[in-house]
Amino acid sequence: MTALGRRAPAPTGALSWLTSPKRLEGLRLQAFLVPIGIVFAVLFAIPLAQSLYFSVTDFNGYSTDVNFVGLENYRKIFSDPSMLAGLGFTLLYAIGTTVIVTVLAIPLAVLLNRRFFGRNVVRAVFFFPAIPSIAILGLVWGFILSPLGSGALNWLLDAVGGFGPVSWLSDGTLAQWSIIMVAVWSSTGWHAILYLAYLQSIPGDYYEAARVDGASPRQSFFRITLPLLAPAVTVSSLLLMTGGLKVYDLPYTLTKGGPGYATFTITQSIIQSGIAQAKFGQASALAVVFMLAVGAIVAVQLVLSRRLEGRLS
Repeated sequence: MTALGRRAPAPTGALSWLTSPKRLEGLRLQAFLVPIGIVFAVLFAIPLAQSLYFSVTDFNGYSTDVNFVGLENYRKIFSDPSMLAGLGFTLLYAIGTTVIVTVLAIPLAVLLNRRFFGRNVVRAVFFFPAIPSIAILGLVWGFILSPLGSGALNWLLDAVGGFGPVSWLSDGTLAQWSIIMVAVWSSTGWHAILYLAYLQSIPGDYYEAARVDGASPRQSFFRITLPLLAPAVTVSSLLLMTGGLKVYDLPYTLTKGGPGYATFTITQSIIQSGIAQAKFGQASALAVVFMLAVGAIVAVQLVLSRRLEGRLS
C-alpha cells in the first residue's frame, strides 16, 4: 500500500516477466549453479583448452618460448612403442577388470542377499579390500607376488607342492594378469555391495509368485533377478570402465610399468612425457587423444548397456 492508501500499479511488459514469482524462483535456483559452473570452468574447461593449445606446440613446461608445430605431437605418439604399449595394456586392464568383476560380483551379491549365520561379517570381509588405498594394496601385493623365492606366494607354493619360484611380476603376460587379478580382488566386494543394494529393492512377491508357478532358482535368476539388475550393471560397468581407463597407482606400485612396457599405462605415459622428459606438448597431445578415446568407449558402453536393459526388461 502506498502512503496515500492506494495499491502500487503492477509492472507490465518485460518488467512483469522479470519480476514474476516463477521467474524469480527460477533465478534463485539457477544461482546455486554458479559455484558449480566456476569449479567446472577452473578445473575442467580451462585446463582442457590449455591442453588443446599445448598439444600443437613444442612447449616443454618451463620455457616461455613456445612454437607452433601443428600435428607433429600427434604423429609422434602414434609412432612411439611405449605409448602404444601403454594403450594396449590400459585397454586390456579396463575391459578385463570390467568383465571379470561383473561376472563375479553378481553371483556374490545374490549369495550375500540370502539369510545365513554371520552374514554381516561375511559382507564386511568382502567389502574390506575396497577400504585401503590402492597404493597400499599395491605395496602389499608386491611382497606377496614377488618373483623371488622369498615372496609370500612363491614360498607357499614351494612349501605345499615343491613348486619353483613363479615369475609373477617379472614375466610380461603374468605381470599383466597378476595386476588385473589384484584389481579384481580389491573391487569385487565393493561392486557386490552395489548389486546387493539393488537386490534388496526387488519385491519378494516376485519370487513367491515364481515359486508358486514352479520356477526353478535358475529360472528366477534369469527371469527376475538379472533383468531387474540391468540398471545396476550399467552403473557398475561404467564405474569399472572409467576407473580402468585412468588406472595409474596399482600398476605403478606393483611393477613401475615393467617388465619392459608390459604394464605401462596411458596415464603413466602422460606423466612421464610431461614431467620426467619435459615433453609437455607431446603429453598434452596424448591426453587429448586419451580423452577422446575414453569418451568414445564410454559412449559405446552406454549405448550397449541401454540396449541390454531394453532386452532384459
